Amino acid sequence: MQQLNDFAAGLSGTVWGWPAAFPLMVAALLLTGLVMTATLRFIQLRRLKHSFDVIRGKYDDPSHEGDLSHFQALTTALSATVGIGNIAGVATALHYGGPGALFWMWVTAVFGMALKFSECTLSQKFRVILPDGSASGGPMYYIEKGLGRSWKPLAVAFAVCAVISSFGSGNSIQAFTVADQIRADLGVPTWITGLLSAGLVAAVILGGIKRIGSVTSRLVPYMAVIYVTGGLLVLVLNFAALPGVLADILTSAFQPAAQLGGFAGGSFIFMLTWGVKRGLFSNESGQGSAPIAHAAAKTDEPVREGVVAMLGPLIDTLIICSITGLVILTTGVWHEKMADEIPVNAQSAISAIALDAEIATDGQVRGVDLFSGEVTCRDGVPAGLQLVRNHSVVDGPRLLLSDGSGFTGDLTVKEGSLETDSLPGLTLTGFMAQNGSPLTAWAFQKGLSRFGGWGHYLITLAVVLFGISTAISWSYYGDRAVVYLFGTRYVVFYKLVFVLMNFLGAIFSLEMVWNFGDTALGLMALPNLIGLVFLSRKVKGMSDEYFAREQVPLR
Repeated sequence: MQQLNDFAAGLSGTVWGWPAAFPLMVAALLLTGLVMTATLRFIQLRRLKHSFDVIRGKYDDPSHEGDLSHFQALTTALSATVGIGNIAGVATALHYGGPGALFWMWVTAVFGMALKFSECTLSQKFRVILPDGSASGGPMYYIEKGLGRSWKPLAVAFAVCAVISSFGSGNSIQAFTVADQIRADLGVPTWITGLLSAGLVAAVILGGIKRIGSVTSRLVPYMAVIYVTGGLLVLVLNFAALPGVLADILTSAFQPAAQLGGFAGGSFIFMLTWGVKRGLFSNESGQGSAPIAHAAAKTDEPVREGVVAMLGPLIDTLIICSITGLVILTTGVWHEKMADEIPVNAQSAISAIALDAEIATDGQVRGVDLFSGEVTCRDGVPAGLQLVRNHSVVDGPRLLLSDGSGFTGDLTVKEGSLETDSLPGLTLTGFMAQNGSPLTAWAFQKGLSRFGGWGHYLITLAVVLFGISTAISWSYYGDRAVVYLFGTRYVVFYKLVFVLMNFLGAIFSLEMVWNFGDTALGLMALPNLIGLVFLSRKVKGMSDEYFAREQVPLR
């Protein structure tokens, strides 16, 4: 398990951390977003009113080819974007990057609106209608058809990465977060939740995109409203803290704070990278996934679907992610520790380090600092070492047996890992920094404490709804990529692997699942961003022609 963790971390570090001076993926996302924003003359601001006119049905025509209405296409795409990234993704960004990471999520979203407009417009323009009448589109189609057959290797590269990413960021991360949150909140073993999650996903994805569109168009608005309402209530109750938090966000966006509590701290580039990649994970702008859903919309005007799509980053990141981030920051939990109890196993990612070892500024534990040897425990208290979880030292650690008593005896520690094969059911208690959805749940519980201790249940409900709906929608994204690569007859095999990955995601560790997801996310985005740059003039021409012909006023 440790070897798999290290391998996943190495891949993610290569994709998102090279070169160290200014990581390639961060530069590609920000610069491509800037290019598209300038080329389209800030279309995300100039045509916002038209976006709302389209989604309220003003331009719907049932006779148009496609599978979904404009609103259903938006909600299908949102069901894959409004999800774990809004709950766990924001929490991990703040855990690693501090308050300034939220600012760079905002920047990613603003540029992302122009990216989302561009990629979804192109997806509609170059989609294909299959023999069964369904639509199939996405970057693989507009790269090949828009740039010519000589670009097909790039289109194939995108499609392959889309399949891989559907297993990672769109599936296993969702399953992990659902299982982790239910374990933390209700004590249910992760493998049980994994079986239930995989079974539910398997039952739904057999229904196809029309069923997915029907379900998500009803589910997404309700679950988003419940979550946003709870978050706004916390912010109202903590209104006095908002000015200071906003000042911290702006200040630390360029001058990162020092290490504090569970926050890893680090350099400006480290904080910038976490903000950008969590912004991408949240709103998927430039990643190329949402265009696959928007290609199924019933319309004969590609630009019309593009203006609908650009609402995604606005709703997902600028509104919902901002609420999550502000709740975590105003309640102060991002740099605090709470009493917690977790099983001692590979999934919990507990590390033992020497007493004089320190956590690195990037939040990682170096191999040289890992403890190896025998450790004596008395009434559960280990002597001569520190225990680390979520990149922070556990205060007051105690190891408990399955009957709740403190363990007394010797434990073997090998390269920072507690060898507990002879002690099934061993748990660790103490004050621990939180990460992912448990951090957000703690923030809601603390923020709504005057109404009782139910705030964390709101997050558990949202995690389940968001996680399942995201996995369902992402199965369609991978489905369309498989159709492009191999044809429709191989889709059933893809779905079987997708269901298996959903279960495996639930039982692996946070670091492994997120590192795998981040790697796939970056690899999927890069060929799409290249295609967008070379097709930018085409997008501008289509946009100018549409708005001139439709005579849509600037509002």
